Amino acid sequence: MARQPAADLSVTAERLAVWNTPPRRRASFRTLHLIHRRGLSLRAPEIMPLNEVPDPGLAGVAGLARLLAEPSFCALVVVQDGAIRFERYAADFGRDGFHSIQSITKTFVHLAMGRLVAEGRLDPARPIGHYVPEAGAAYANASVQQALDMDVASNFVEDYAAPYAPAPAVGAPVGYARQEIAMGWRLPPPGEAEFGVRDFAAGLVPAPRPVPGPATLYTSPNTDMLGWVIERASGVNLPRHVNAIVEAAGLESPFHISVDCTGVPVLSGGGVMTARDLARLGLLLAKGDVFLADAMAGGGTQYGGAAGWRYRNHLLSNGRWAGHPGYAGQFLMVDPEKQAAAAFFSVLETPQGESEGYFPRIMAVLGGLLGGLG
Repeated sequence: MARQPAADLSVTAERLAVWNTPPRRRASFRTLHLIHRRGLSLRAPEIMPLNEVPDPGLAGVAGLARLLAEPSFCALVVVQDGAIRFERYAADFGRDGFHSIQSITKTFVHLAMGRLVAEGRLDPARPIGHYVPEAGAAYANASVQQALDMDVASNFVEDYAAPYAPAPAVGAPVGYARQEIAMGWRLPPPGEAEFGVRDFAAGLVPAPRPVPGPATLYTSPNTDMLGWVIERASGVNLPRHVNAIVEAAGLESPFHISVDCTGVPVLSGGGVMTARDLARLGLLLAKGDVFLADAMAGGGTQYGGAAGWRYRNHLLSNGRWAGHPGYAGQFLMVDPEKQAAAAFFSVLETPQGESEGYFPRIMAVLGGLLGGLG
């Protein structure tokens, strides 16, 4: 009997995996850990307690009511020093619901690499090729810091509807659709062998900067290459680094993460967790160190579409808050001074999961919530 391809992982005429098409995206974001080809599930041995201590004043933050009324809204949790100060869920979601955090998973690189830098085991100024000789043309001579700041110009294009078949010629533009094959989020074209995230990143080549100056060149393979650097610099495999972060954050529910065909965790966007656990991860992030302080000091690249925000050390920051967005409407924002975090889930059901001005509104509201805490 002939085998049939997995329907969720097949690709539509619009070049999206079926699970990521607008009619299915909201449900798929809650079950991505069941859709992806392979994954890890990790649990903390001890849970960070979160007590419910609501702050009624936060309900009046400018723009909050509108954001909560959006059809895309799923969840919002604001925590401070182990207390839940504000919590809301959509009618079709809840506190125990799992949700894809997409590129917020990149914060695991910040946390793991920050520890190695603090211990003197990794120097961000060194070229990536120093740690990973197999890094390939796009990364061998780029510094670790450049990859951390999304400042590596390659032939990769963060285009969610880019062609994925056939395999592009060497040096031709390569879209995000090809990376989704490496992530295990879509099937390769018929007749093509599967490949992992590291082989994919190592196959990229240098390219001229598409925009001048210090603009952020947002490139998800940078994260997967940095995971390789973390592994080589530490001598510890990447799953153990992910597990250490899960334990340090004291997550209550399982943390699910996609792994590629070689068993490498997909730190560029493979995490799935509850909103409360994302808030717990935020509290761990807010504890910070010199690596976080450096991320908030104004260096790095200029993040387009968000005035005053910079991308540094695999985080966004405007100098007061730091955090990271995720595709189609996710955001984690932390305030180190107040030891607080705001975790936000939503799902844009537009064709490409994008809507002009949506993320700046999320960032403004989350900043208002953190700013309103005592």
